Amino acid sequence: MSDIIQLLPDAIANQIAAGEVVQRPASALKELLENAVDAGATQVQVVVKESGKQLIQVIDNGKGMSGTDARMSFERHATSKIRSSADLFSIRTFGFRGEALASIAAVAQVELKTRQAESELGTLIQIEGSEVKKQEPFAGNVGTSVSMKNLFFNVPARRNFLKSNPVEMRHIVDEFQRVALSYSEIGFSLFQQDLEVYSLTPGKLSHRIVGLFGKNYQGQLVPCEEMTPHVNVKGYIGKPENAKKTRGEQFFFVNNRFIKSSYLNHAVSSAFEGLLQPDQHPFYVLFLEIDPSHIDINVHPTKTEIKFDDERTIYAVIRSAVKQALGAHHVVPSLDFSLDVNFNEKWDKDPEKKAQVDREYSYKSFNTPEFKQASTSGWEKLFEGTQQPSRDINRSTPNEETEVLTFESRAKPDEATELIPRRAETESTGATFQVELSYVIAQMSTGFLIIDQQTAHERILYERYLRQLKLAQGTSQQCLFPPTINLGPSDYALVMDIMPELHSLGFMVSEFGKDTVLIQGVPADIPVKNEKELFEGLLEQYKHFKSELSLDTRENLARSLARKSSLKKGQKLNSQEMETLVGQLFACQNPNYGLGGNKTFVKLDLSSIHSFFGK
Repeated sequence: MSDIIQLLPDAIANQIAAGEVVQRPASALKELLENAVDAGATQVQVVVKESGKQLIQVIDNGKGMSGTDARMSFERHATSKIRSSADLFSIRTFGFRGEALASIAAVAQVELKTRQAESELGTLIQIEGSEVKKQEPFAGNVGTSVSMKNLFFNVPARRNFLKSNPVEMRHIVDEFQRVALSYSEIGFSLFQQDLEVYSLTPGKLSHRIVGLFGKNYQGQLVPCEEMTPHVNVKGYIGKPENAKKTRGEQFFFVNNRFIKSSYLNHAVSSAFEGLLQPDQHPFYVLFLEIDPSHIDINVHPTKTEIKFDDERTIYAVIRSAVKQALGAHHVVPSLDFSLDVNFNEKWDKDPEKKAQVDREYSYKSFNTPEFKQASTSGWEKLFEGTQQPSRDINRSTPNEETEVLTFESRAKPDEATELIPRRAETESTGATFQVELSYVIAQMSTGFLIIDQQTAHERILYERYLRQLKLAQGTSQQCLFPPTINLGPSDYALVMDIMPELHSLGFMVSEFGKDTVLIQGVPADIPVKNEKELFEGLLEQYKHFKSELSLDTRENLARSLARKSSLKKGQKLNSQEMETLVGQLFACQNPNYGLGGNKTFVKLDLSSIHSFFGK
């Protein structure tokens, strides 16, 4: 039997290796940017065309390479960063594997131009699919320029798996932001289709954050710093009021290398405990300085995952640093002493506070009324006054706030006490009513239903928007004063990507200059007070679902708009609105469950009610 095992040709081995290193255009940009930083550049320029599918060019003013080094840089496992295995535990550069350029050259057409300061001429090399096509001298500036053209030109299956241009551009912007944040002392610029996206000058980290994410971040940055013998932490965190539903703007750097760590993310989140809602995530850019001998970065080719020899200590230091920063800048929950029932003198000065105290401290249990001496007789007279004719909810007075089940004293301190029955502010004339402004009770012949108004409305809207997206039949209402919204490059690319779906829902959105959109109309069935807030909230919810769930664009957008525009807990409904909600819920294809899988209603039949009373 003949031998069947053989060595793979270098070109095929490089293409296999490229599958790990170069997953999309953004992966190649990351490697080229890191090489530019390692070369000692002070200015780095990035040129992108067709979201990197046609061209990614990185130009730096670093130290350049000799002709021999330029040729060797395209060989697998050729690197200037390490010499022995011991060097793996003292790495402070980005690259060290020697695989990036070889992998890129295996699946793209690459042109490299480089010149050292001491040389009059530089070197030009052209490679296609790991095959050197040209190598010759050239006259140019000091530094290196690498152009990657037609990514995956020789692997069409991989090219077909690339996403749309806006999606790929978002990934490119993400990688650019990470490298630009890690070295704020280096100037960076990014051009897409000959349009300038970023122009970042060298400066402080705070200036770099504002330059990348916008002027809105100027007032929300809280400096964070902690020095310990084991690890140093420094950077900025965002104020709680500016937290978002997505984790996108959270950055950890270890020795200036961007990493991903859910464990360390939890350390920051736990420090914000009590300041944020459960579904909110704070902004932070934190740098960890640690001895390279205490970490292992040789875990994955992308080098975004590292291992610490004492992860618990790192967790504790980060949590302490963030808590200390929040406390030092008075970013802590405030205690409103005017709500204390012992401070009666403040009530007279602030009637709104008094009303709030009344609501907070009103009795939730049954109170036995003090029966007045009346000339009437009979036990039914004891409950005289508790039965009042039903009224429409819109006619209820501000003092009629909760159920008939409780009694409330409304006497002033200097007046005689008289118990007045409190009626439900959700009372209606039909067979439906509200409880705690959160649940709708609907009567049936066999009992009644308890419906979660927010969950039910989300289900109704979700199915409605999904139909509109499939049929492209959304109607719009024109904005009287169309607002403009300035977006980051990543969010702008996202809007361009989902623009057809937005139009199908009824949003009339158009481009309005660099990274700016104009909202000319919104869906007609959404009561809107602030079009800008609605649109920005929709984007945040869309990104949140995109990071948490694997959904296609239409389903994600339908979920996001339903979650953003649905009824919320605490919202008063009149009789007609409640009955309409019940009817629309049971007209849905899946009325039983909400978007999160929780129930929209529960049924309480008469047999269960009878059992409560032993009948």
